[in-house]
Amino acid sequence: MAGNFWQSSHHQQWILDKQDLIRDRQHDLAKLTEEEYQKIFNFFASIIQVLGEQLKLRQQVIATATVYFKRFYARNSLKCIDPLLLAPTCVFLASKVEEFGVISNSRLITTCQTVIKNKFSYAYGQQEFPYRTNHILECEFYLLENLDCCLIVYQPYRPLLLFVQDIGQDDQLLTYAWRIVNDSLRTDVSLLYPPYQIAIGALHIACVMLGKENLKPWFAELNVDMDKIQEIVRLIINLYEMWKSYDEKKEIQGLLGKMPKPSPAPQR
Repeated sequence: MAGNFWQSSHHQQWILDKQDLIRDRQHDLAKLTEEEYQKIFNFFASIIQVLGEQLKLRQQVIATATVYFKRFYARNSLKCIDPLLLAPTCVFLASKVEEFGVISNSRLITTCQTVIKNKFSYAYGQQEFPYRTNHILECEFYLLENLDCCLIVYQPYRPLLLFVQDIGQDDQLLTYAWRIVNDSLRTDVSLLYPPYQIAIGALHIACVMLGKENLKPWFAELNVDMDKIQEIVRLIINLYEMWKSYDEKKEIQGLLGKMPKPSPAPQR
């Protein structure tokens, strides 16, 4: 593992340029609007989150799995691999990389079946989870290849803890900012910005939500590009604005039907 973020593959290979990201999505954006694309990713981030919680994984593992998922589709169309297969594969790989311990194949498949049936029936109806262990293992190979074996992901949680410590321990501020970091995984910020900037962006939003005007001098003294922080804030606020008018339970079946799909479907 790289000793620090600046020497890591995360910094050197996986902080992407926004124009490159948009260009690589053109195949999918020919069939989906930008908002529909983001709604689909929001849905699969929820699947990863619920899967992780059911498997009793730490938030760090869930966050890493979500970043793997976003990195894969940053360079590939949705039709390359069904996101319903890639989501549990990312959880499977992240649990090993984050040294949580290997999840048994049978437990992973059983949990996927239960989660899809009980938590996401509004999206899949009576359809059962169609994949088996051999599909997960094959998908893991493609995932590793596409990630270029760059598996260490630096998350905003650690810098966030250090910043709150520097401000003067404030549990309410930390709780709000932590949740905002979790929400940020549903945007593109993890692909575009270093984790310490995401942590500052989350703190900025949390301070506004809590009316903490007294922290303005702390932000003013930071040696960071505040334009970048504002870009992060804007992307997260856009997510919250989308949530206000978005009824996932009503819309997601239509969006999944419109989504580019791999073919043929897996054999049972």
